[in-house]
Amino acid sequence: QVQLVESGGGLVRPGGSLRLSCAASDPVFSSLALGWFRQAPGEGREFVSSISWDGVNAYYADSVKGRFTISRDNPSRTVSLQMNNLKPEDTAVYFCAADKFSGVRVTQIGYRGQGTQVTVSS
Repeated sequence: QVQLVESGGGLVRPGGSLRLSCAASDPVFSSLALGWFRQAPGEGREFVSSISWDGVNAYYADSVKGRFTISRDNPSRTVSLQMNNLKPEDTAVYFCAADKFSGVRVTQIGYRGQGTQVTVSS
């Protein structure tokens, strides 16, 4: 069974940092674009960041640009999201996802994890 499993969420004060990681169970993910999405209570799903299969191209939502950094390591089949200068509005469940077909950018979610809670509060 193909799986994506996130870790690294938690409670942090405004201005703090967290690093999320996502481990993929199958080598197929090394050829797919991977990304992070989030969903706050009562809100819809929001794109956060995406990275191409080779790690060369990264994309960010305007709301996180300059604060979040996405990276991947194909030999270990992991994708990470370093989140700095966190704000209360970053509070959400974050989940990682793989595109259905593309190696460039996540536009059609083919696989997703269960998510990890990030809470930014003083």
